[in-house]
Amino acid sequence: MLRARPLGEADRILTLFTSERGKLDAVAKGIRRARSHFAGRLEFANECELQMHRGRSLDVIVSAEIHYAAWSRIVEPERYAVAAVVAELVDAFCEPDLALPEVYALLMGAIRAISEMPGPRAVLPRFSLRLLDVLGLAPPLAACVRCGAPLASEIVWLDGEAGGVIDVACRERWRDLPELRPEDVANLRALALPKSSGTATLLATHAAAAAVEELIAHHLGKRPKAVAHLSTLGA
Repeated sequence: MLRARPLGEADRILTLFTSERGKLDAVAKGIRRARSHFAGRLEFANECELQMHRGRSLDVIVSAEIHYAAWSRIVEPERYAVAAVVAELVDAFCEPDLALPEVYALLMGAIRAISEMPGPRAVLPRFSLRLLDVLGLAPPLAACVRCGAPLASEIVWLDGEAGGVIDVACRERWRDLPELRPEDVANLRALALPKSSGTATLLATHAAAAAVEELIAHHLGKRPKAVAHLSTLGA
């Protein structure tokens, strides 16, 4: 479950991300009542198996069985805030009723990592780049995004407005851009790789992590609200 909003006195509209239908909205009737049979199940970040009835405008959830109870594991502020970033990105990037099984697998892998590993915010750079890659939005890292020339210089610069990196020649026209050293570019490439590659990494350099945030803001046209909240919690 990505998010929820109230409906009437006792119901909620839930925004879900499913393996078969992608993102969709559904009604959980009576969920706000004290003795609701959905209590503790249809909670933020939980993975559930659902039965639903098709409605004229919204589906109605009939039953829910928990597969992975993330909610009880992310109650501490940092874990919750990181999970909120992941949920906001999936919600923002994915259109309704479009099956994206790779995104579903990526989302659930991230939720499990956030729930269980120390230092949960380390999940964000890799998750964000993998999401961009799966959606066909990954930044080109072999050539200058402005002129298309192969990147031969040791140092390149992130051009968030163009959604990639630029070489030394183009940098003369676009100044005041953050610098990326060879190890940062290599780190970005490794962050974007699937686990099956054998050379993927979860650890991001400071410059690579900042670059990923800039790329996400470029594609969304804004900085995610959950990222701003996470930054208030400190390092």
